Amino acid sequence: MGSKNKLIISAMALAIPLIAISFSGNAQNKGGDKVYSFDNLPVVATTSFKKDTINVLKYGAKNDGLTLNTKSINQAITDCNQRGGGVVVIPEGLWLTGPIELKSNVNLHLQKNSLLQFTKDFNQYPLVEGNWEGIPQMRNQSPIWAEGQENIAITGYGIVDGAGEAWRMVKKDKLTETQWKKLLASGGVLSENQKIWYPSEKSLKGSKIKDPGLIAQDKNAAFYAGIKDFLRPNLLVLTRCKRVLLEGVTFQNSPAWNLHPLMSEDITIRNVYAKNPWYAQNGDGLDLESCKNVLVEGSTFDVGDDGICIKSGRDAAGRKRAMPTENVVIRNSTVYHAHGGFVIGSEMSGGARNIFVTDCTFIGTDIGLRFKTTRGRGGVVENIYARNINMKDIAGEAILFDMYYAAVDPIPLTGEKRAIPKVELLPVTEGTPMFRKFYITNVVCDGASKAVFVRGLPEMSISDIYLDNLTIKAKEGIDIQEAKNIQITNAHLDVEKALPLIYIQNGKSIGLKNIGYSNAELLLRVNGNKNGDIKLSGTDTTKAKTKTEFGHGAEASVLKVTK
Repeated sequence: MGSKNKLIISAMALAIPLIAISFSGNAQNKGGDKVYSFDNLPVVATTSFKKDTINVLKYGAKNDGLTLNTKSINQAITDCNQRGGGVVVIPEGLWLTGPIELKSNVNLHLQKNSLLQFTKDFNQYPLVEGNWEGIPQMRNQSPIWAEGQENIAITGYGIVDGAGEAWRMVKKDKLTETQWKKLLASGGVLSENQKIWYPSEKSLKGSKIKDPGLIAQDKNAAFYAGIKDFLRPNLLVLTRCKRVLLEGVTFQNSPAWNLHPLMSEDITIRNVYAKNPWYAQNGDGLDLESCKNVLVEGSTFDVGDDGICIKSGRDAAGRKRAMPTENVVIRNSTVYHAHGGFVIGSEMSGGARNIFVTDCTFIGTDIGLRFKTTRGRGGVVENIYARNINMKDIAGEAILFDMYYAAVDPIPLTGEKRAIPKVELLPVTEGTPMFRKFYITNVVCDGASKAVFVRGLPEMSISDIYLDNLTIKAKEGIDIQEAKNIQITNAHLDVEKALPLIYIQNGKSIGLKNIGYSNAELLLRVNGNKNGDIKLSGTDTTKAKTKTEFGHGAEASVLKVTK
């Protein structure tokens, strides 16, 4: 092996002991489950590989950017697996390839200056039964995939490129005029309103069908083949795998989601960079779906949709799967452009619990901490912890809880009009989602549209949210609707001429303590006839031109103000 192809592997990628994660603080679960806390979290079992190495050059692979190396790379992985495992080396160079299947006990290692480039030839990606946004569907085979494998890794210093531009539709309003003209000149077709570009007729055809990839008896192979181009794959999908390591590599330009561990456990994601164009539709960075025991640390996300996202299946399919995403630690990571920095939902029908986010920075995301769901999802999200979060230039809300998610971008495009959701009381069913037990402390945000937004359903209030030590500069303050037991303490809100600084609609057991602000036209507005036990304390009310207003059935007696 030439010197330029010498294997450079972090010792951590070869043998890593079990990782015990500890924090300060306390948190408990009820119902007989194991009790976890910031000081006592589940252990993440990690990978360990033999030092034996196999270089793809020995299998005829060529780094000329022209030769399709699918067979060579997959054969190297298969042989390594059959020999009991080890390391498969991708040396420096540009390696064109089709889908790659990871196998047990194999570490796929990308050396410095290596670019694993997936082909734009859709014929290389067979249609397979997969999963799309929480529901079993037909999809094109993911560029990198594994199912039911154990002790697998992708490590190193190289780049994995999913050729996403060949797959993705693009909205005109998200490009400059020059970019749009260049895109049109590349080929493709336009939607009827001329505002969305599709890479092919098959892609456009698929966009006009509701749930086009849904597996059903009345759909045959010819049907799926007719819309194949629309069934975009996620870049990396690891299904029902155990002990997974992703370390050091850049994953970019995904056709749909970037990194998608699904129903897997004991996952370590360290020092990776997930990158997509900001306009990449469904271009999430990391989606942990129905996964257990996960550590994400030292990683960077700059993508077109949600940055770091927790999911667990959609609607009835997710409830039937009944696999929550649980026991997750995310720390020392940065999110640049994304719809949300850290996100739970909206496909959270299997539930989410015991999630810990600490020491993270969000810069330029649409929303900072984003928790979203909607009627029909069902599922319980609980025991969520976040601390030491820094934010800057947040376009929407710094902290958002919303049970009216409408499957649209969080920030409307210029000229886009959106109707306010219709508020109506509906029966509680298995499709009614539940958000409760959120603990968020030490948040600093320099610039947001709104500091805090909490919006539950009339039939299912968001409950038990504890926010402490917030310093937020925003255009608007705190907005709480259909919620109970919301406790906000030690919050400084830099909002000019707030009208109001705090809005409460049908809130019960709302505690506001030590709220700092410079001035306000109106300090507190309370609306609705279902309010009760609202307490404001430790707050200088004299700096507000008007202290309180009550409307739409709200009575002044629901509010108690103390020093």
